[in-house]
Amino acid sequence: MSVKVKFCGGVRTVTGSTHLIETSKSKVLIDCGLFQGKRDDYYQINSTFTFDPAKVNALIVSHAHIDHCGNIPNFTKQGFHNKIYTTEATADLCKIMLLDSAHIQEENIKFLNKINKRRRLPLRKPLYTTRDAEKSLDLFEGMAYNTKFQVTEDISCTFIDAGHILGSAIIVLNIKAQGEKEINLAYAVDLGRANMPLLKDPVFLPKGFLDYLIIESTYGGRLRGDIQYAEDDLSFYINRTVERGGKVIIPSFALGRSQEIIYYLSELMKGKKIPELPIYVDSPMAVNVTGVFKKHIECFDEEARVMFYHDESPFGIKNLHFTRSVEESKKINDDKSPMIIISASGMCEAGRILHHLKNNIEDEKNMVLIVGYMAKNTLGRRMVERHPRVKIFGVEYNLRAEVEVINAFSAHADKEDLINYVRKSDSSLKGVYIVHGDEDQSTSLLDSLVRRGYNAHMPQIDEEVELI
Repeated sequence: MSVKVKFCGGVRTVTGSTHLIETSKSKVLIDCGLFQGKRDDYYQINSTFTFDPAKVNALIVSHAHIDHCGNIPNFTKQGFHNKIYTTEATADLCKIMLLDSAHIQEENIKFLNKINKRRRLPLRKPLYTTRDAEKSLDLFEGMAYNTKFQVTEDISCTFIDAGHILGSAIIVLNIKAQGEKEINLAYAVDLGRANMPLLKDPVFLPKGFLDYLIIESTYGGRLRGDIQYAEDDLSFYINRTVERGGKVIIPSFALGRSQEIIYYLSELMKGKKIPELPIYVDSPMAVNVTGVFKKHIECFDEEARVMFYHDESPFGIKNLHFTRSVEESKKINDDKSPMIIISASGMCEAGRILHHLKNNIEDEKNMVLIVGYMAKNTLGRRMVERHPRVKIFGVEYNLRAEVEVINAFSAHADKEDLINYVRKSDSSLKGVYIVHGDEDQSTSLLDSLVRRGYNAHMPQIDEEVELI
């Protein structure tokens, strides 16, 4: 009996993670993420599956970032009706993420169609609706870390802490193959970093345990400095912007990065390294996600748990404001005084961040501070590349605001971390498959692993490999 893996998305790019495991008895999907990029590509790629969703026996989700879970409502809409397994924290987060994703799509389509109608262009439909998202949530089943459970007749699963975001997991599959033979396959996409605030460090699997490993490569060719330098950069850029009377606009994932940035801003203000500016977290989803963080203290590292037990939560500083309503969001743009605005989405492809950018990027006093990875063909990447003019809602704006990038905040393992993760499993590995990275980053990690003697491979989109 053969075991096959089909790499359906999130290969040679960082978005749209989707991978199909197939045996003679089962079809199990790992992740079902949204591809992010140009609008036409977004709709075409996310609307199309190269397999029949109705014939998939189970879906396993590694974590609640939209590029790993965001296409689930479309997946269920097209016929999948079986269980969706994930960690308990991820199940809680997906309730927020998927409903918010649907709402954002509906609202952005309304806004876009006003423009298209005026320009006599074809009207568009959202990829999925709030109702589609609600239906998909009925299928979720939250599981504990470090507890083996049966997924199908011949595939069992264990979630190991990935240390990437709240609830993130390395998915470890035990697959019964020919006769008494079993295969242990791990999916470390995405993998976190050690010594980051709030969360526990990634867990290494026992040496000699794994047969195959699917690993990310977001930073497969890059090394990052110490997180302390990132904190110093954050204070430097904020102070420089305040001195000229500007606003600091921080596009941020509502899940994970927003809470991390709040933590650092809280520490900087406590240490009087930056002034006590108003901080606006302008994302209803980020507000709700922060509530889930408070619920799942068991996922925190020891230092963070002590803070919460002593009522010193970084989410409780006096000048931190969470905005929910559209009216509150609009008032932020009416106020021209210095402030920090944290808003989603992280890659600037949807959500309230677009309105803040539209209202602020043509003023050279302001700063757009990039604190996360920006995929190719996203508005975020075009700002990182400092294009002089960028499109927002189909309208061109001059990019006059200062743009600065701090990569060290990333919750992704870097090149050294990734190689080390492979090295600690190397006595048994028959194959390493490199996914979730721009092609240059995946290629760099591939070369590094091959030079060290590993049987590493960088698949093409929709490539199918046979494990046994």
